[in-house]
Order: sequence, then C-alpha cells, then structure tokens
Amino acid sequence: MLYTREGDNGKSGLYNAKGRLPKNDPVYSALGTLDELNSLLGICRARSSELKPILFRISSLIEKAEENIFLLQAEVAGAPKFIPASRVEEIEYIIDEIEKYIKKPDSFVVYGATELSAFLDFARAVSRRAEREVFGLNNTRTLSSSSLAYLNRLSSLLYALARYSAFISQAEEKPPKY
Repeated sequence: MLYTREGDNGKSGLYNAKGRLPKNDPVYSALGTLDELNSLLGICRARSSELKPILFRISSLIEKAEENIFLLQAEVAGAPKFIPASRVEEIEYIIDEIEKYIKKPDSFVVYGATELSAFLDFARAVSRRAEREVFGLNNTRTLSSSSLAYLNRLSSLLYALARYSAFISQAEEKPPKY
C-alpha cells in the first residue's frame, strides 16, 4: 500500500516512538532534507554511470553515500543504527586521493562545467542544509559522533567529486568574475 491515511491529521510517527509528532516538527524537516539529498544522489549516480573511471568509479561512491544516508535517516528516526567511524575515514581517503590527482581550485568555481558536476554541487548544497538541520536536532536527540562527522565530510566529498567529474570530462571550470 502506498498510503496509510494515518498522517491526514497532521501528525506522523517515528521508529519505535511513543505517540505521534506534528509533521512540522524539526525532525521531519531533517528527515525530508536527507530524503531530498538521497533522491538527488540517485540522479547523480544515474548521470555518472557512463563516465570512465580514472581513480574511482563515481557511481559506486555515490551509491555508498546513499546507503549511508539511509543509515543516518534511521538513526534520526530513533532506530538503533549509526554510520561507523570507518566510513568517515573512507571518505577522507577518497577526498585525499582526488586532491592528489586533480588541481585543487584556488578560488570558488562557477558551477555547471558539466551536467554531472552541476548536480554534484547541487547535492553538496543540499548536504550542507541537511547537516544544519540534523545538527539542530542534536540538542533534543542523541546522535552518534561518527554519523555527524560523516554528514560533515559528505559535503566535502561531493565537492571533490564535482571537481573530479569535471576533470574526467575535460571540462574547464572557471572562477567567478567579481
């Protein structure tokens, strides 16, 4: 069934929660933004499947990120799940390897050198919004430090992947003209 009618009164339930919360509770904003991010990452993964990998297959990295966001959504909803610290280390390793391979921009870049890099930059912006919303919940919910660190690194990974995808496509990224 694709609908339950249980949310028609403006309240919704969370994993293992006692009672229901108003749909405008900040937890639902955070969960919604994480869902939006995962949907956008799905677009990025689909758009990246044709790129020939040099260091990493972007589509595989994005799929791992999607799986980790599902873990984070479960944790935010109250399930006994979290992103292990090893996943933060994996992201840091990937970012470090990409930085060794491509020229790191010394200024901002105008986004959209390629369609994929534009979508990855869009995902990075949504990731930062998700981070702000999830960190805002940390006052009322206990979230694992590794999950919070992962969410913080994810925007850096998406930035690195955007630059990497433009590099693979041999697209020139230009700084803004102030």
